[in-house]
Amino acid sequence: MSAGVVLRRAGGPDADGVADVWLRSFAAALPTVVRPRSDDEVRAYIRDVVVPARETWVAEAGGRVVGMMVLAEDLLSQLYLAPEWRGRGIGDRFVALAKERSPSGLTLWTFQVNKPAHRFYERHGFVAVEHTDGSTNEEREPDVRYVWRP
Repeated sequence: MSAGVVLRRAGGPDADGVADVWLRSFAAALPTVVRPRSDDEVRAYIRDVVVPARETWVAEAGGRVVGMMVLAEDLLSQLYLAPEWRGRGIGDRFVALAKERSPSGLTLWTFQVNKPAHRFYERHGFVAVEHTDGSTNEEREPDVRYVWRP
């Protein structure tokens, strides 16, 4: 289903596409979560920090970014897909890549309200190991820490 979609490391020219995917995906998947940053602040952070300084990957189709993933050693810190590209196997490919890049295990956080993400990660062998009240994240939204061990 994700034929014609290429996963590759992001570069500077991808920042706008990465930000667009992040913003649209967040809005579609997490409509009740209050973002602490404006769209412009998110775009600047992705342009100035995420793409140049983090291990950022993109899914590209037809010359445009349709998904993004950020890794920080064993932390899968972000995985977002353009809403119209969900359900096509791209997320599965990103998780496989993350496991390949961190074969000794991965951890990630997702919001408790994001039940589709819970099902997705659990299908890929992740186990919920911690639930919080959200007091330590910027959104102040209850979250869940998941761990995958080979």
